[in-house]
Amino acid sequence: MIVHRAGEPAPASVPALEPDPQPTPDPRRWWALVVIALAQLMVVLDATIVNIALPSAQHDLGITDGNRQWVITAYSLAFGGLLLLGGRIADLIGRKRTFVLGLVGFALASIFGGAATGPGTLFAARALQGVFAAVLAPSALSLLTTTFTDPEERAKAFGTYGTLSASGAAIGFIVGGLLTQYLNWRWCLYVNVPLAIAAVCIALTVLRDRPGPTAARLDVPGVLLGCGGLISIVYAVSEAQPRGWSDPLVPTLLAAGVTLLTVFVWWQTRAPVPLLPLHIVRDRNRAGCFLTMALAVVGMFGMFLFMTYYLQVVLEYSPLQTGLAFLPLTASIVTGSTQISARLINRVPPRMLMAPGMTLAAGGMLVLTRMTVDSAYATQILPALVLMGLGMGLTFMPVFSTATAGVDPQDAGVTSATVNTSQQVGGSIGTTLLNTIATTSATAYAGAHLTDHTDRARIAAEATVHGYTVAIWCAAAIMLTAALVAGLMVTGRPTRHHVPAEQPALPESIT
Repeated sequence: MIVHRAGEPAPASVPALEPDPQPTPDPRRWWALVVIALAQLMVVLDATIVNIALPSAQHDLGITDGNRQWVITAYSLAFGGLLLLGGRIADLIGRKRTFVLGLVGFALASIFGGAATGPGTLFAARALQGVFAAVLAPSALSLLTTTFTDPEERAKAFGTYGTLSASGAAIGFIVGGLLTQYLNWRWCLYVNVPLAIAAVCIALTVLRDRPGPTAARLDVPGVLLGCGGLISIVYAVSEAQPRGWSDPLVPTLLAAGVTLLTVFVWWQTRAPVPLLPLHIVRDRNRAGCFLTMALAVVGMFGMFLFMTYYLQVVLEYSPLQTGLAFLPLTASIVTGSTQISARLINRVPPRMLMAPGMTLAAGGMLVLTRMTVDSAYATQILPALVLMGLGMGLTFMPVFSTATAGVDPQDAGVTSATVNTSQQVGGSIGTTLLNTIATTSATAYAGAHLTDHTDRARIAAEATVHGYTVAIWCAAAIMLTAALVAGLMVTGRPTRHHVPAEQPALPESIT
């Protein structure tokens, strides 16, 4: 018996094992990143691009104040509720095919919405956009996961993806302001068409994907339970804004959503082919990333809402000026994601980026709590936006990279969908929850300060800003909680230490 110990030269009679040759990287993979980035930009941008255009659309189509929220809610409801289904469809029929289908459907829904002649048509178009976004987003992220496996290239690719995920909402405000001011609100929907056409043309040429498993079946009970639960919760928080949390419909929907999701988890332990394999969320690092993402977006989307109204209503900025005011935030996100996170992700543990990033973003929120009706943008708003942008850039890139690292190819789509679900549901809950806090605080402030001899317009403005600052205090606390979650739950090592699952370790001895 001849024993060859690791680290010693192989005897002449026993040929040394040579590692399998690595596959040649696809030279078109960077074009794949371009098309994936375009798709992600469309999905995230459409969550906010219509915000600035909403007053114009409301006037043009005769939408009532009570129904105008459906321009936003119809999109988020379909998107957040159907993401798990979209992710599993991508795993079953192929990610490239699902990706192209999502792009085409999203473009057609955008044309339908841009040509709307009444409120119902616009609401339906926004819901269709959400449906196809739920197909598009998880297939895009799973394609990115399976295309870029080298640690250095993966860091660059996820840096770009994380930048667009974090800054897409801010870009939506900028683009929405430009299109609304110089064209009209309909172009906030039509702008998706040329982006989708370009993305489809590139996708058909450069994307590669292994075929889906032919024998796999869709978990229909899981679809009904999981998607039904998510839709109930997203619908409940969207209705809490116009109706109030005490309205019977809101707690009823919340209870129904929690019940459906509880039964969904039970069913996933027994389903032959589960919609969401529970080992995905049992993993400590992934669970930490999902929770960090949800908490981060709660604060971020609330800030977008308040700052949009603060700049336009209190400081009286035009739509274009409001959009441009968010440019420093976008630039900071790009810097934090591509110049800091992408360079350090292979050298430091992910939590060493995520926890400081959330702390930095919370610091930006605390700066905003000092704003008044007379705040100067350059000295009081700009520093806060820069701090938040850097924090988000530091956080989002390692969240996406860590949450999808080491996932089996057959689960890449549903894992990607879970990341996007935490982002979308967190945004929906954050917008409604923080807006309720702001409204309640503003009402209490106005009631305490209004007298017969006060300037009512001034007090109303001060009450509005007071409401924003109270809600922003809460957002800062939520972001600090996200920092704590990232620091305690995400224990993964730097990306360079990960060994690909498909590469077996060489034996330590040969007999």
